[in-house]
Amino acid sequence: MNYIAKNIRHLRKLKGYTQEQLAEELKMTRSKIGSYEEGRSDPPIEMLIQFSTYFSLPIDVLIKNDLTYATDTSFIEIGNQRVLFPITVDVDHGDLIEVVPVKASAGYLLGYDDPEYIEQLERIKLPFLPTGKHRAFPIKGDSMHPMKDGSYVVAKYIEDLRDIKNGTSYIVVTENDGMTYKRVYDHIEEKQALWLVPDNKNYQAYHVPVTEVLELWEFTCSINTQEYDERDLKVSSIALMLNQLGVELKALKKIL
Repeated sequence: MNYIAKNIRHLRKLKGYTQEQLAEELKMTRSKIGSYEEGRSDPPIEMLIQFSTYFSLPIDVLIKNDLTYATDTSFIEIGNQRVLFPITVDVDHGDLIEVVPVKASAGYLLGYDDPEYIEQLERIKLPFLPTGKHRAFPIKGDSMHPMKDGSYVVAKYIEDLRDIKNGTSYIVVTENDGMTYKRVYDHIEEKQALWLVPDNKNYQAYHVPVTEVLELWEFTCSINTQEYDERDLKVSSIALMLNQLGVELKALKKIL
């Protein structure tokens, strides 16, 4: 079902704009906004891209999901699932990745759903990644060998805990423990919890109640930063390292 008409109207109202104000923002006529909101005409692809960029939401989310249940712009509720909002999109409609620096990771638990906190994070573009919302997280400790303290993990946001792939590595954000990186197993049906298992056998596995899980991010790729001087570990250099990793991945696919 196409929800674009009601979504444009609802997102406009969330911003507190009239049709005339939104039309002025988007450099179009008020009557055209009205025709889209009332379903009298469908926006062409050029306009869908413009709405997508303006509202910082992918086109498929605007079209396929009823966003009228959202009462705030900090996140969007689709059914009983939580979807990050805004999902930043660049001018080329490519996904941008927020990088959580080591110094900011301590405040992530407080700011993970705060648009102002997310907005101040630096962003990089990694065109080799699969579709979906990704974020780069710093790793602390040595519980997940061979991942070393200070490494970065790029992970994909998982909207529904039922989509967990048992034994896969995830960044798990919880109310009590903050941000951790572990292998995750679905124990929801029997214990209403996730089973978090470290690769380093010197650490104990443990359960986390699903009611405490705030976010779940599935491992996509990583980079060890120990071989680099700390002064060189800026977001720009991390972006270069990860993009180089993308070239290596593409080359490997060709070989296989």
